[in-house]
Amino acid sequence: MTNSLGGELPPEIVVVTGMSGAGRSTAARALEDLDWFVVDNLPPGLLPTMIDLAGRTQGAVPRVAAVVDVRSLAFTEDLLSTVEELRLRGIAARVVFLEAGDEALVRRFEAVRRPHPLQGDGRLTDGIARERELLRAVRGEADLVIDTSQLNVHQLKAKVIGFFGEAEEAHLRANVVSFGFKYGLPVDADIVMDCRFLPNPHWVPELRPLTGRDAPVREYVLAQRGAKELLDAYTEVLRLLVSGYLREGKHYMTLAVGCTGGKHRSVAMAEQFGDRMREEGLEVHVVHRDLGRE
Repeated sequence: MTNSLGGELPPEIVVVTGMSGAGRSTAARALEDLDWFVVDNLPPGLLPTMIDLAGRTQGAVPRVAAVVDVRSLAFTEDLLSTVEELRLRGIAARVVFLEAGDEALVRRFEAVRRPHPLQGDGRLTDGIARERELLRAVRGEADLVIDTSQLNVHQLKAKVIGFFGEAEEAHLRANVVSFGFKYGLPVDADIVMDCRFLPNPHWVPELRPLTGRDAPVREYVLAQRGAKELLDAYTEVLRLLVSGYLREGKHYMTLAVGCTGGKHRSVAMAEQFGDRMREEGLEVHVVHRDLGRE
């Protein structure tokens, strides 16, 4: 890659980190399939050296993915400062954080019969809790958080490819996720919108078996008092957020739209937000997390 003056651009770097058992290795393999140069278990202090080495390849290694995990115990302090140092050098450095709930992590560790790296003489849940606390600051500053609690390896790989499968430009990719509050909030949401104040189609007998993807439910939801006003107000908020995120170098956003069960109102409204955000020129992926779960 070259810049407008014909010189070589510095390599991009994506740091893949997060909870043990949340899918870092799967995410790294997906990036490797996209021709990223992947380095596993790299201490944060070596990131600048890795970039310098990649820069000497005359463009042969334009994109580097570094997997950083809790085995490098100092990285919770070093990683964020190292990433900021790279950005000050004009290097496109981003942090992807893989997250999962305790139940999912316990199930995965028990399936492979391995102890947690921070478990010590305690219980598996003790190790998970300690790691979550150590990574709190990193998660808070991550450019992209992916909750893998309900994803299998193929779905996670597809999600990573969806985010990184094309050359990055100065635009923002948005995930719109419908969900049911009774199943819990999506932990990777940047913004949560609650549409439970709208009348529930569940209590309309002819609409109950349908979903928010069906025209009768969509028309019912959108005809309710406050529905259009909510869409209009959040569209304006999203415009402000998108421009702000891009100024700060953030290229990913997740909007979570919730109702009680994640079947009717949230699905219809999420589809509407997806359409509106596409009209704003965003690359949008709409997911209905809890559809079919009841």
